[in-house]
Amino acid sequence: MSGVAATSSGAVAEPGAAPVSHPLDVVEAVLGRVVDVAAAALLLADILLLGWAVTARYALNIPVTWVEEAATLVFLWFGMLGVASALRRRIHLRLTFVLSRMGPEARQRTERLAHLVLLVFLLKLVVPTIALIELNHIVTSPNLGVPGSVPAAATLVSITLMAVFLLIRMWREMTKSAFALSVAGAALCALALELAPPFLADLGNLNLLLFFGLGVMTLIVIGVPIAFAFGAATVSYFALTSDLPLTVIVGRINEGMSHFILLTIPLFIFLGIQIQYTGMARAMINFVMALIGPARGGLSYVMLCAMYLVSGISGAKAADMAAIGPILAPAMKERGVRDGDTAALLAVSAAAAETIPPSLVLIIMGSVTGISIASLFVGGLVPAVVCMAALAIAVYARSRGERRGTDRRDLRVIGRTFVIAIPALALPLIIRAAVLEGVATATEVAVIGVAYVAVVGAITMRGVSLRRLGEILVETTALTGTIMIIIALAGAMSWALTQSGFADTLVAAMRQLPGGKVTFLAVSILAFVVFGSILEGIPAIVLFGPLLVPVAQSLGVHPVQYAMVVLLSMGLGLFSPPFGYGYYTACAITKTSPDEAMWNMVPYLGALLAAIVLVAAFPWLSIGFL
Repeated sequence: MSGVAATSSGAVAEPGAAPVSHPLDVVEAVLGRVVDVAAAALLLADILLLGWAVTARYALNIPVTWVEEAATLVFLWFGMLGVASALRRRIHLRLTFVLSRMGPEARQRTERLAHLVLLVFLLKLVVPTIALIELNHIVTSPNLGVPGSVPAAATLVSITLMAVFLLIRMWREMTKSAFALSVAGAALCALALELAPPFLADLGNLNLLLFFGLGVMTLIVIGVPIAFAFGAATVSYFALTSDLPLTVIVGRINEGMSHFILLTIPLFIFLGIQIQYTGMARAMINFVMALIGPARGGLSYVMLCAMYLVSGISGAKAADMAAIGPILAPAMKERGVRDGDTAALLAVSAAAAETIPPSLVLIIMGSVTGISIASLFVGGLVPAVVCMAALAIAVYARSRGERRGTDRRDLRVIGRTFVIAIPALALPLIIRAAVLEGVATATEVAVIGVAYVAVVGAITMRGVSLRRLGEILVETTALTGTIMIIIALAGAMSWALTQSGFADTLVAAMRQLPGGKVTFLAVSILAFVVFGSILEGIPAIVLFGPLLVPVAQSLGVHPVQYAMVVLLSMGLGLFSPPFGYGYYTACAITKTSPDEAMWNMVPYLGALLAAIVLVAAFPWLSIGFL
């Protein structure tokens, strides 16, 4: 129809008139704004609370015993709100490799099926969550006397918000009749799971393959976010194979998001965004460029050095690549670097930086396995150097035909960029020294880092406006939500595997491998490359870390060394084509076709694999400085 446009509500807008918003769009926008503001306010309150506690402890010598309890409660609430915000923003991790190769109609049907699965999962949790609230209400926290229903209420609020956002999305993407049928079908499926007896109990261990093998992989392939694929499989498993009340599962979800040490995650995410906005990340990169950039292959070496520096601050790989890629990619193209080589090196260098403290995966590994986080921070430095050195050798071999920089090293430029970068270069030293020397905990160091960047960044570079501060807080809570729900639901699935006896079977099988610890390490490398590629990084750690670390210890492998092998192998899979999402992130940041960059990955992935084998073969590289 010429000259007119149909709006989402079916009304017709006059030419030149502002588009008419559908009432549901307004509801989503307003509700989303409320969620973002509430989550951001709670995160800011937690930062201020922890900042005051650190000040009271170190400056005033006054211990504050109730802070940990209060901070954990606030963390649970803004984390749960962040989960809902992430769903609205569609940033939960999911596998899109298969979906992207479907035709438009097939993809649309598959996406609708994924929405239906997620809706059934959310509906199925409502009644158990309400029951948990009622059960826990009479229990109070030891220091503040907060009823136990308050933490559980955060889960109910998050489930409700996610269901609302999901229904609005489904309404937009479906016809009215399809929407009605989908909602009715989801309600019936949830009711059927509620009323169905455990009729699959007689299948025994076959259920593990059915639910946690075939079921999880099917859900991931059709586009269900990975965390919710774990959750849906776990809920279905218990509903159809046992009489265990699902309040236990909801309790495990709450518990998985209630560890004080996990507060370090949003703090370091916030810190990483801070250093990018204030210009500290660029200052470090400019100094390294002035120092070694003019050499043949110099910008590739700059990328490796910059990744080592920046990764140690933010801990979030997408943020690390976003800080480095846009600065170096255009210059590397001008220098004559192979097409696709920049994206390949960016991806593999991010994988090699997985063990640089204070990496989020180190914190998560420590929290789920019980390994000292300070020991992991110490143990991660040298393996990362080995990996970067291996990549540097690959760069040297591949850069022989590359042009040198047009400018010679200018001592004045080096000196000027060094002076500008001093505050930024001091930050990773402060963070690592404080943790490694035992001066402060990882959480306290994160608070100190946030305060340092806020003050020094405002004085020496550019400060953060109130508007930008709000945006950073909202972005942090949404990213925190994507990570925390993975930890919670993968933890619930791991617990289910333990209860089923699978953990004992897996441990026995790994212990009986011929060749002892050599074969065990080789199988672990291969397994975590696959896990990292398909399950992404954090779910693989939460699922299998607690199961395999004790096996490693029983075979004589130091847990810190094993953690380094696992995390680097996981990173190799996470940033490898065709499934690793980190690879596609690197391509997007450098504006490179994934097909163009794929073959350029081979030498760098080979170099990284060789470095991982060295770390596995020589324990001293991981534990020599403990």
